[in-house]
Amino acid sequence: MDFRDSPDEAAFRAQARAWLEANAPLRDPAAIEPGVFENWPTEQEMQAARAWQRRKYDAGWAGVFWPTEYGGRGGSIMQQIIWNQEERRVVTPPAVLLMGQGHVGYTLLAHGSAEQKARWLPPTLRGELAWCQLFSEPGAGSDFAALACAAERDGDHWRIRGDKVWISDGAYADCGFLVARSNPHVPKHKGLTCFVVDMRAPGVRVDDVRHPNGGSHFSHVCFEDLRVPDADRVGAVDDGWRVSLTTLMYERFFVGAWGSSGAFGGPQLRHLLELAKRSELAGRPALEDAAVRQRLAAFTVRARAIEHMSYRVLTTVSQGGIPGPEGSIVKMEFARLSQEMTCFGLELLGPQAMLAGADAPWQGAFQAALLENPCMRIAGGTDEIQRTIIAERLLGLPQETYVPRDLPFRDLPRGGGWRAAD
Repeated sequence: MDFRDSPDEAAFRAQARAWLEANAPLRDPAAIEPGVFENWPTEQEMQAARAWQRRKYDAGWAGVFWPTEYGGRGGSIMQQIIWNQEERRVVTPPAVLLMGQGHVGYTLLAHGSAEQKARWLPPTLRGELAWCQLFSEPGAGSDFAALACAAERDGDHWRIRGDKVWISDGAYADCGFLVARSNPHVPKHKGLTCFVVDMRAPGVRVDDVRHPNGGSHFSHVCFEDLRVPDADRVGAVDDGWRVSLTTLMYERFFVGAWGSSGAFGGPQLRHLLELAKRSELAGRPALEDAAVRQRLAAFTVRARAIEHMSYRVLTTVSQGGIPGPEGSIVKMEFARLSQEMTCFGLELLGPQAMLAGADAPWQGAFQAALLENPCMRIAGGTDEIQRTIIAERLLGLPQETYVPRDLPFRDLPRGGGWRAAD
């Protein structure tokens, strides 16, 4: 792959950079960036995020890849990636609207009806709708196809009963993209259906999930006989596995695109290098120690490998394809390396690693990352799930032989959760 911009891409980059620099201040490369799993945004931050999104929409920069009939720019996916890279160079409000414009938005573009796209996509691009993704469940673990939140047909509506957990953006989302069990009498992969749900509707309860540091980013969402119109069903009945795979593929793709933008590795490596300069080891700066330098070099090589691996994902998308299982490699290594770098930073801090917040060096970034990193190894699919995807879909290894794949969901052994009535 040629990593240089084509003439058209270079012209687009220059145009995007000029608009961004005219509308937002440049980011300080040495600044401490908030973690992925920070606390819920304040009302002021939400208003700022919506205003920034509306400014981009009015200027024609919202949804670069989206069709013009839904408020987008009608550009290529590579232009969208270039825009994302350039937007990272400036200071913007928290990316609290990314779920709708990323994972969910692309899924609706791929699987939504014309009426659904016209109803939901333009207000999403204008910043009027915040979204969450309602996939994970307390009893399903890493097996996404084992989810049990029930969707039962009731005339021209569906009744939703069950729980979802680890829901990012759930506390302030206006809409949710839900996958539910619509048919327990068929194998688990075949009885799922997708819906868009109103997160403010009667029958939806959203509770905070507290972090070890006392903060909160995730929600536990309970559906207590929620009624959803059939018009809000996305895709065919019992075809939710195929629809939701699109969402998951784009979720992993955006991790890869984020890595290719230099977001991954860059700031963390810079902080580690500066920390090694300031820390002492045996009476000398830690950076002068050969073992420390070797660790930093190894981290740099691995970070660059992840960055270049992400270009394989971008190549597929640039040629008109949907992100494939290669994104699992990027996502898994991204999370693992970040955790290792965090632990090394805490080693360099020594006794100061016990501090937190304003008392800690670098505003406690390494301490906060220590609590955040395990989440990254779960979000978007655990390391174990990613390894299974890599083994089966990339390496062509035999599928796991555990429960027969043709066994109806209702007959699967389960430790709890919803079961169909006899």
